[in-house]
Amino acid sequence: MGNRVIGVIGGSGIYDLDGLRDLEEVAVDTPFGAPSDRLLRGKLGDAVVVFLSRHGRGHRMHPHEVNYRANLFALKTLGVEWVLSLSAVGSMRVDIRPGDLVVVDQYIDRTWGRPSTFFGDGIVAHVSFGDPVSPILSDILYQAAVERSRAGGGGERVHRGGTYVCINGPQFSTRAESHMYRKFGVDVIGMTAMPEAKLAREAEMSYATLALSTDYDCWHESEEEVSVEAVVAIMKKNARLAREVVALAVERIPERHECIAANALRGAIMTDPAQVPAEARRRLQALIGRYLS
Repeated sequence: MGNRVIGVIGGSGIYDLDGLRDLEEVAVDTPFGAPSDRLLRGKLGDAVVVFLSRHGRGHRMHPHEVNYRANLFALKTLGVEWVLSLSAVGSMRVDIRPGDLVVVDQYIDRTWGRPSTFFGDGIVAHVSFGDPVSPILSDILYQAAVERSRAGGGGERVHRGGTYVCINGPQFSTRAESHMYRKFGVDVIGMTAMPEAKLAREAEMSYATLALSTDYDCWHESEEEVSVEAVVAIMKKNARLAREVVALAVERIPERHECIAANALRGAIMTDPAQVPAEARRRLQALIGRYLS
């Protein structure tokens, strides 16, 4: 179990990771620009863990300002095969209370203007995305979250499965939008899972989201409208909980990367290898090198 390299992307309120040994900061330059921050690499148990603050330490970037391509490419460059994404969300169901955890398994993308693929400029690829979450990783996250919830006695509940609707932000939803999304049948609402999950799949990294409920959005008429103050209060509690769940999850992640994402590009590249421009080959070597050698 000594060869695992696991990426952790921290969302709102989670700007570092406790317990990393031999910690080093790594600056990674990518063909898509700079990631949100320097990456923190260290050991957790016998695994290598690479942590990245999605919004940058100090929370400097709106969700639509995050360079998702650079973030995921940087993780790939450092050998990451498994990605645990931590995300603050609003609850769209009365039984998902503020403070609860949701291991989501589907996404609806309502963002715009965010580059959502590494490909283009002479090379075309279409990856399968019907099941966007790694079943292995989501099972591990659920088990870890349940274990932590039982041990902690904090009253939070863990929900297995659910749909995450990703909106562009940075504003929260209108009441009409919130009710519309509930009619879609979504379970939580956030601003960052897309295009992060899509890019992870293109990079053949297994991906799963631990969604941390902070509020009831604005659909719940018996609750106050979403405020930053209320969100931050729950977020602080969630951040501590999420770090503990990650530590438990990392112990369970297998050494062998055998999952639906592991060979996502096999058969997905449509462009004749002879027609792929040299610059595209160079730019995407970390992703396509084994397919266009």
